[in-house]
Amino acid sequence: MPELSRRRALTAAAALATAAGVQTLTVPAASAAGHDHHAPASFDEVYKGRRIQGRPASGGGHQHHGAGYSVFVDGVELHVMRNADGSWISVVSHYDPVPTPRAAARAAVDELQGAALLPFPAN
Repeated sequence: MPELSRRRALTAAAALATAAGVQTLTVPAASAAGHDHHAPASFDEVYKGRRIQGRPASGGGHQHHGAGYSVFVDGVELHVMRNADGSWISVVSHYDPVPTPRAAARAAVDELQGAALLPFPAN
């Protein structure tokens, strides 16, 4: 059996990492495809003393990012965006993707820690 050289070991490790990465990337894309055909359900609740609401957008707003969905915290719009993998982020918790707009609203309330949500300027 030939001796395992450093180059062969690194090549094999890179090939395994690439194969694992390809498999990981294809699974979320496949599961996200099922979510594109229907909007998330509307919600209206009080979470940690803050009123959070979400519903399909009705004209205007940031529909191109939020997939036609609006989220509000105490009546102020929370800018949300749907990622390619189907997860959601908000302007408040941009680096913490969550599965639904409701979870994005709750994460924003957690992050705000009682502070008021300021309107996001539209450009």
